[in-house]
Amino acid sequence: MSVERLGGFEELVLLATASLNGDGYGVTIQEQLESESGQIISVGAVYAALDRLERKGYVRSRLAGATRERGGRRKRMYRVAASGLRALKQMQSIRLGFYTAIESLEAT
Repeated sequence: MSVERLGGFEELVLLATASLNGDGYGVTIQEQLESESGQIISVGAVYAALDRLERKGYVRSRLAGATRERGGRRKRMYRVAASGLRALKQMQSIRLGFYTAIESLEAT
């Protein structure tokens, strides 16, 4: 089964979103990415990727309640859709195939 093209950064954003189990919004997803990669990630890049992923049907979003800390503004929360999980599994399978090929090269 083929899935719509998933870019490398989109894959990382999707993985970070999945790891937050529905409790992710732009900043927490950015923090998760920075924590795992050790690199500085632009929150704008995260939101752009989330927008693309939502258009592809890989994530779903909802508005959470307003908070005092955010000046009464609401957060947009993201959760990975079933199609997003399938895309991640397919990417995992593809990558595993390549890593297996690399390991066989090292054995020779």
